[in-house]
Amino acid sequence: MAESARPAWVDSELFPFTSRFVDIDGHTVHYVDEGSGPTLLFLHGNPTWSFLWRDVIRALRDDFRCVALDYPGFGLSTARPGYRGLPEEHADVVTGFVDALGLSGATLVGQDWGGPIGLAAAQRRPGVFERLVLVNAWAWPVNGDPYFEAFGRIAGGPPMRFLARRFNLVVKAFLPMGHRRRKVTAAEMDHYLRAMDTPERRQASAVLPGRLLVSRAFFAQVEAGLPELPTLIVWGNAQIGFRPRERERLEASFPDHQTVALDGVGLYVQSDAPEEFVTAIRGWSAPR
Repeated sequence: MAESARPAWVDSELFPFTSRFVDIDGHTVHYVDEGSGPTLLFLHGNPTWSFLWRDVIRALRDDFRCVALDYPGFGLSTARPGYRGLPEEHADVVTGFVDALGLSGATLVGQDWGGPIGLAAAQRRPGVFERLVLVNAWAWPVNGDPYFEAFGRIAGGPPMRFLARRFNLVVKAFLPMGHRRRKVTAAEMDHYLRAMDTPERRQASAVLPGRLLVSRAFFAQVEAGLPELPTLIVWGNAQIGFRPRERERLEASFPDHQTVALDGVGLYVQSDAPEEFVTAIRGWSAPR
């Protein structure tokens, strides 16, 4: 395990977990590993980190082993020199993380970018995951869809990448817009802003919007190898980012699925409506 120290700005009341660090291919990857029981591997999206799962982990760790990591460049993880922060690279890191922890019989819980990144890792390690939870996610190329073409070109274009690196725009814009039921507190925003407190750290969040279009081959590979596993789809009906048609396509892609749609909930379901998210996990985990 890699040696590293947790920054003093991480509030032990807001994030009451032991921070652990492991070396994955030259990256220092931060993660939490709480509780015991069936394993849940939580994968975040953009521009968040394991902090986003804190309420869910606190509620589930009595009955589940809750593991959540930060991709290199996000949260408390540090990327090795030359790391570009591409989804293809994040999938490599998640695969190495699964190997390093020796995970098996796990449930993959992927939100936003954590969906395709986690599914790519699951393809590379068949048998590690027994079930899937996909939260406001997708699993296919979006090229040619005017909705995503516009987002990818605007949010992923040079002016927006500059604003993201210079002013931390992705954090400042996405986090408030992605919560519809509750307002993100100043203390919570501070934990997202401080995790990306330099232009170099913000590169990780700046690069992903454009990869929606550029990483077409990666998404095509994900779609071509979707695992046939029982799947829980948790969907925020008031989110920015994904439409009902994306939920419907997920449902068609995973025939053995159960959907929990939450009215008035935004992109970051696990933070916007943690109690209902936990209820969905517990209800689906119960014998059927």
